[in-house]
Amino acid sequence: MIAAIGKSWVQLVFHSKEAALDYIFRTRRRLDDAPRGLDEDTRDTAATTKLLRLANLPAAPSEFVVITGSRGKGSVVSIMARLLQALGYRVGMVTSPHLVHWNERIRVNGRMIPNDDFLRILNDLRPHIDAVTGNLPGRQYLSPQGIFLAMALGYFAEKRVEIALLEVGRGGRFDDIAVVPNRLAVFAPILLEHTALLGDTLERIAWHKAGIIPSAGVALSAAQPSQAAAILRREAELQGASIHFLDENDRAQLQADTDGGQLIRLAPYGEMLLPLLGRYQIENASLAIAAVETLQARLSAPALEDEGYLESIRSGLAQVKWFGRVQKLDQGPAIYVDGAITVPSAESFIESVQPRLSDPVAAIVGVPRDRDYAGVYGVMARVSKKLIITETDINPNTRFPSRADALRAAQVLGADATYTDSLRDALDVAREFTGESGTILLAVSLMLVGECMLIWNVDTTQL
Repeated sequence: MIAAIGKSWVQLVFHSKEAALDYIFRTRRRLDDAPRGLDEDTRDTAATTKLLRLANLPAAPSEFVVITGSRGKGSVVSIMARLLQALGYRVGMVTSPHLVHWNERIRVNGRMIPNDDFLRILNDLRPHIDAVTGNLPGRQYLSPQGIFLAMALGYFAEKRVEIALLEVGRGGRFDDIAVVPNRLAVFAPILLEHTALLGDTLERIAWHKAGIIPSAGVALSAAQPSQAAAILRREAELQGASIHFLDENDRAQLQADTDGGQLIRLAPYGEMLLPLLGRYQIENASLAIAAVETLQARLSAPALEDEGYLESIRSGLAQVKWFGRVQKLDQGPAIYVDGAITVPSAESFIESVQPRLSDPVAAIVGVPRDRDYAGVYGVMARVSKKLIITETDINPNTRFPSRADALRAAQVLGADATYTDSLRDALDVAREFTGESGTILLAVSLMLVGECMLIWNVDTTQL
């Protein structure tokens, strides 16, 4: 990104998002044609650490929280952020992936970083990025996530963020997010996932996740399978950190479904509105509330019986937004979307919307071919009389099963299945089947969730 003119050097400024993204991903492309291996063999955070050192980051904020897990970690971040804002903190967020705008990955008080700031901060970091990437040998690369992290830390410093909530992209031990000096690690549920990159046992995956536990810090976790819990406890002991797992007393209980979400009860807060429809969000909210309590105990230590504190938590929870996770998009027919591309997530989707279904039900399913797409078809076919399989070409690196393979898998299940090449076509087929009185369920990849946000003109710039 530096052009030579005669004997002088002119620094080029990024004028478009496309040019900026091309630059951010340029060294990562070294692996495009190479076989992928386990993270411990292919990922190295040293380049990101060097970039942050050269850029004198982090300069602020004073408090970092790193969040990982296999399911729900983004939801935990969004809930924690809203609770902390209600308590008066200025909060930064790093999450991934995005739904519509790359800028969604970096937010302050829920609002994504503006384009001008995105480009300006990247250009300010460019000399340091070039200094790091100019000496990388062979297949080593500077992770795009590391660059996004540096951009976020720079932006947070400018905006005087007090608490930054950082979501791990995958794993934890070899993830660039984990290089920040966090004192609190938060674990959403850990499941068997990304086995080609993290390992094929739950213990190995938990070992990767456990890498975010800080030395002499604090770890807080949702209830975990015994194998994962044992690994987290062992890592906490090695790091001299304390760890707490949520038990029954820490978890909120469902009281009733409402038009605006779910009414839950948790001592000492009493009844609270959770404006998210997913049943799994009750556990995520419980974990987020406990994490905020842990932060508050160190930062300002209010008594949990303080009515002002309790009301702030209740008020903050009632304002939570998180897009594309059991989200109602329309009425007449009722349309719900969820990024449910695994069998457990599809089952949770069905559990969450079951009380809200009206016949006839049609399911639109868009699951990449490296997932158990046939298993997801089976879950969705249990509650729907029409299965519509679709795909998207937004990301050429994500492949969907062929029409023949998808229909063959559906026919084995005995499902009434149709295949469409686009989401809009799938919606047309579904609406014709359900009429205005039925229900359409979309169990689709987050790329297709993003298409839904565009079709329904959902503003994802502000949480």
